[in-house]
Amino acid sequence: MSSIVTASEIRKDFDAWHDRALTEPVRVTRQGRETVVIISAATYHRLKQAMRGHVSAEELTDEEFAALEAAEIPEALRYSLDD
Repeated sequence: MSSIVTASEIRKDFDAWHDRALTEPVRVTRQGRETVVIISAATYHRLKQAMRGHVSAEELTDEEFAALEAAEIPEALRYSLDD
């Protein structure tokens, strides 16, 4: 669950929204569009930790990309979209 609040409401009562963000994300809108989400530090650190184990294709070296392209899936682990 999350709360949606305008930037104006955040300015008026930051302490209350800060406290709310400790237990659930607070989605902030400006001119009707969601612009930021306020989350607790604990949630932020969990998300950052989860991202550390992942890289995008753009971050791979040519050698790493070639190794992935050459890799084969063992027969026992193969599946099809029909499974």
